[in-house]
Amino acid sequence: MSQEPKRVYSLKSEYMEQYEQKQKRKHRRQRGLRRRLIVAGITMFLITAFVTHYHLGQRTVYSEKSEQLETLQSELVELEKVEEQLLEEIELLKDESYILDIARTNYFLSKEGELIFQLEDFDSSY
Repeated sequence: MSQEPKRVYSLKSEYMEQYEQKQKRKHRRQRGLRRRLIVAGITMFLITAFVTHYHLGQRTVYSEKSEQLETLQSELVELEKVEEQLLEEIELLKDESYILDIARTNYFLSKEGELIFQLEDFDSSY
């Protein structure tokens, strides 16, 4: 098989030159469009990654804060109970008979003519 000589020649005319320039411009525009789309895609990916990372961080902070809120609310309930007990005790301490009862039980003070017997607590062995 012999190679046949090339018999198709391009014509160098003004129309062909304009057509080739038009094709080159079209090709450059397509390349530019591809580059812009790639840059826009990468930018959108980076923005999406940043927003996702930020969102996940905020969710972590939110869960920590809600756990902390629950803990503090339970402490608040306990402290309110203690406050209520202390307020009751303050009201009772304003009563003289209550103070006398405390003095009799804790400090073994007695009324006139009253004898106090202190009993030891024995542990039963049975």
